[in-house]
Amino acid sequence: MNVSPAATKSFAVGAPLALAIVELFHPHPHDLVEVDLQRWMAVHYAQMALFPLAALAECALVAGTSGAAAALCRVAMFIFAVSYVAFDTAAGVVTGVLVQGARASAGVDAWRPAIQAIWNHAVVGGSSDGTPALAVMGTTAWLVGTLAAAVACWRTSRSWAATAALVVSAFGLLVFRTHAWPGGPLSFGAIAVAAAVLRPRPKRQCPYGAPVRR
Repeated sequence: MNVSPAATKSFAVGAPLALAIVELFHPHPHDLVEVDLQRWMAVHYAQMALFPLAALAECALVAGTSGAAAALCRVAMFIFAVSYVAFDTAAGVVTGVLVQGARASAGVDAWRPAIQAIWNHAVVGGSSDGTPALAVMGTTAWLVGTLAAAVACWRTSRSWAATAALVVSAFGLLVFRTHAWPGGPLSFGAIAVAAAVLRPRPKRQCPYGAPVRR
């Protein structure tokens, strides 16, 4: 199935932009039992779809591009999508369901150990005080894949604006250690900016009209 360049561009801008907007509403929990549960659940259900769509949007930036950088971007975005959906399901949705159960029960404090056990887990946890494996894996994949996309896009477009936006995006999750504000909106919003300004470099023509092979 052929997809028009305009449709591809709209998707590459729209998917990460939607995720960046959602992340603006992501609560910063200080006490999970007291979190705004309705907003917490809405954001985390939306993220389960938008994380892989944002990864796919970044792959769209290097669509049709060959070479090691483009290949690395695609592999890293796959790892990001898988690890972040798994991470968000546990640290976001599961903790939210437990909080919901706690509030519906007669003894909220009895639920706290179970909630904290998930939140502080070494693999699926969401606490920014630790280094849960899935979050670290996803953040590293985003960093590597987005820098690879920056290299690939620079080689094909020579666009300073798109390349700079991708470099900014690469470090957002790492520096701020959160996909809530400001890390998430910065990282995913910058991808939308890169997609919006990216202009592939036109192929040079030989005197007889055939494309010059590089």
